[in-house]
Amino acid sequence: MNLSMIGCGRWGSLITWYLDRIGHRVTLYGRSDSEHFKAFAETRGNGLLTLPETVTLTSDLERACQAEILLISVPSQRLRGLMEELRPLALQNRVFVLCMKGIETESGKRLSEVVAETTHPSNRVAVWLGPGHVQEFLAGVPNCMVIDSLHNDLKARLVTAFSSDLIRFYYGEDLIGNEVGAASKNVIGIAAGILDGLGMSTLKGALMSRGTHEIARLIEAMGGNPFSAYGLCHLGDYEATVFSRYSHNRRFGECFARGESYGELAEGYATAAAMQVLAKRHGVELPICTAVYRILYEGALPAEEIDRLFRRTLKRELGAKAVAE
Repeated sequence: MNLSMIGCGRWGSLITWYLDRIGHRVTLYGRSDSEHFKAFAETRGNGLLTLPETVTLTSDLERACQAEILLISVPSQRLRGLMEELRPLALQNRVFVLCMKGIETESGKRLSEVVAETTHPSNRVAVWLGPGHVQEFLAGVPNCMVIDSLHNDLKARLVTAFSSDLIRFYYGEDLIGNEVGAASKNVIGIAAGILDGLGMSTLKGALMSRGTHEIARLIEAMGGNPFSAYGLCHLGDYEATVFSRYSHNRRFGECFARGESYGELAEGYATAAAMQVLAKRHGVELPICTAVYRILYEGALPAEEIDRLFRRTLKRELGAKAVAE
């Protein structure tokens, strides 16, 4: 396939490296003023990986968009801005593959919805989601991921074209559930990091149990399949997000709880605000997401908010037991 990756950050460059590795013709696009792109232009590396000469580098967005399949890996809150940049190109009959996780904060819209409403109807959208870290893939450690779309033929084509010994792709069957589950697991990751920062890592079992149940309720209220919360895009991504030393969201939460600065992107920060929009819109309680939001945005003390959260859970469970008896 002739592919272009828009976004030359850590994940976008890894996917570029991977798709070249399995035999596709890949162009990597980055803005000319991007430090990531400058590094690739000068050394073809970013400190983690080196791109072979078979990968084409360009800072010309129009040139990158000549490919039939456009993969996108940019911060979720910048997606609409990127789509506005693409509007003058009047792209048609393209495939957009979103290799990113998030919910638009202001609108509460899923990323596939943002693309669908800002591009020509002939263009189709798919999502590439699931667990995995750059460092592990580069070390040859395999993992399983998901491709989902409203178009079954597109899913089949992409799963066949992108699968290898390093990444095995599953067919997604619930675009709503997979997108919401993938985005919200980053908020759970921040909560896990807060537990680490407070020295309460043993509570991660309860966090995972309650978190999955919480997100399942939201997915169902949004019209998706609640069981998607137990799949690769949410619960199946907890190991990489809740425990891994490579998890930006977990590390961000840990540093926040300790009062330390953290310079890396944590998508869960913006998603925590977006989850409040969804909770209100669909009338669903999201205790963990709300606790994280209060800590990050309203100045709630992490220790007090975590104590309140788990006391709430205990009270509800004891209450349910009393009713059952």
